[in-house]
Parts: sequence; structure tokens; C-alpha cells
Amino acid sequence: MESILVTGGAGYIGSHTVLELLLAKFNVIVVDNFSNSSRISLDRVAALSGSSVTIVEGDLRDQDRLDEIFLNFDIRTVIHFAGLKSVSESVSDPILYYENNVVATFNLLTAMKYHGIKEIVFSSSATVYGVPVTLPLLEDMTSAEQTNPYGRSKYMIEGMLSDLYKSDSDWGIVILRYFNPVGAHPSGMIGEDSKGIPNNLMPYVAQTAIGKLAEVKIFGNNYDTPDGTGVRDYIHVVDLAKGHLAAVNMCQKNTGLERINLGTGLGVSVLELITAFSRVNKVNVPFSVVDRRPGDVATSVAGVKKAREMLGWSTSLNLEDMCRDSWNWQSLNPGGYKN
Repeated sequence: MESILVTGGAGYIGSHTVLELLLAKFNVIVVDNFSNSSRISLDRVAALSGSSVTIVEGDLRDQDRLDEIFLNFDIRTVIHFAGLKSVSESVSDPILYYENNVVATFNLLTAMKYHGIKEIVFSSSATVYGVPVTLPLLEDMTSAEQTNPYGRSKYMIEGMLSDLYKSDSDWGIVILRYFNPVGAHPSGMIGEDSKGIPNNLMPYVAQTAIGKLAEVKIFGNNYDTPDGTGVRDYIHVVDLAKGHLAAVNMCQKNTGLERINLGTGLGVSVLELITAFSRVNKVNVPFSVVDRRPGDVATSVAGVKKAREMLGWSTSLNLEDMCRDSWNWQSLNPGGYKN
């Protein structure tokens, strides 16, 4: 039976996507090195879906391991999540990001080409837009000047995929540019299990609300935004996962190469998110303002017309859903998957 290979499928977005794939009756194989994820997420995905998932421990930097996977399984399509994703960490250790994101993807594409597999959905990022000039951000507005090595690594991979398609139009490639994934599955069984101090705002807010962290640090309140704090387009991870399901269906029709934003098209400031989280969940979230972080931009909001038209997809969950489901996950799993 033809399968979908999901790299990094035990991670936050990967596990939610694997669940949607299983519910849609796809056969799924996950390859993950578990450096920043847990097998327990996939155990819970299997329980939620009532279906099994094949798990292969492996690192995409290991070309021999990749070849072994493609030889042992009948893979039709790849969804590529595996990689590192912290903007601040990428600034402090760029080589780590080029190795884990760019080199690993090069190895994956090399293996796919050798084994004749030409369908891939790639997990990109809104960071490829650099500093926004006009809003909302549309797919043809990519900047060659990203503000951090993480964004640059995604931009480089997009270039690799574009060149690959130009050389062989038999490839079906969908590049999904995420904005800011938050929330968790409403069951509370899977969610974002941050290792150490969270890099993203929502888990930081949730861990502050439950008492694991003393306060939320707001990085700058002097941006050119309505309340001075950074504005982002937050998208519920379940909506995001369903966007991947739509992308797989599109990819398997071999419609060429497409870059598509996944977001809501709505901007929410840091202060607005903290206020909404407190109100929806009836909890206190202390915060303080500190200096801006290197590499951050004032506002990032998606243009979503292309996703509606090409994928037949749009979001259905709002900020209240995101806050409620994040708190549900945090409350039920105060130690993440280590409970």
C-alpha cells in the first residue's frame, strides 16, 4: 500500500498532521530523530485515530538511513517537517540551522530523486518574507533579505525546490508558508511540548498561567503597531494540519510547484493574545516588557486568498479556540509528554 512519509512527524505540527492523515485513511510512516519530540505523541495519535502509524527512528543527515527507508517502504508522497525552528537559537548558532534544515533537506531530496519519488509538501515559514513592506503578505512578495538564519534556511530550501522543479516538471511540490501555529488538539492529548523555556509566545503564556514561569516577557512595546507590541497572524494547529491534508491532495494531482500561505489573515498583538488567554481561561498572566529581540519584525499577517482558491481550505478556529485548547493541553499535561 502506498504511504505518506512524514519527516519530523512526532513534533508539534507533525503529530497533528499525522492524526488528520490517519483520520483520512492514509497509510503513514514517520521518520524522526526525537531530538525535540516524543514517541508518546504518536502513541496518542494512534489512540485518537484508532489507526496505527509506522515509526522509524532516523536522522535526515544520515543519507544511508534515508536510502534504507525508501527501499523498505512504498512511499508516494513526502511531507517534510523535520528541522529546527527557533529564531533566537538560529541567530546564536546559524551553522546548526544550516546543517539541520538545509543539508538535511538536500539529503532528503537526493534520496527522493534517486528512488523516483517526486511529490513533496514542504513546511516553510512566513520568515521568508523578511521585513514586510506592505500587508498582507502575498506569495509573490518573497524577500531575499531574511532577518535571521532560520528564515534564510527556509528561503534556501524553497530555492532548492524551485530549481529542482525547473529541471524536472514531473515533480509535484507544494510549499506551505506557516504564520504562527498555536493551540492543541481539543482532546488535550497532543500539543506543543516545549523543551526548556518555550521559544513561542502561546506556550510561554500557558506555562506562566500554570505557574511554571514567573511572567511573560514581551520583547518590545515600541513597534509601529496599535499597542506597540508585535502583531502576528496566529493559526490553530488543527486548521494548519488540515491545510496539509489539502496540500497532499493537491500535490498528488501533480499541479506543478506552488507556494501557499497558511494563516487566518488576521493580526493579533502580543498584548491582545495575553489578554484573550486570561479572559477565556479565567487565569492571571503576569508580564513585563523587555528589549526587542534581534530578527523580529513589527507585523506579519498572511494573505489567504490563494489557499482558499487552490487548496479549497480556510481556517475555522478563532483566537478563543486557540487560547482554550492551549490551556486545556497545558492543564492536562503540565510536564508535557513526561507526565
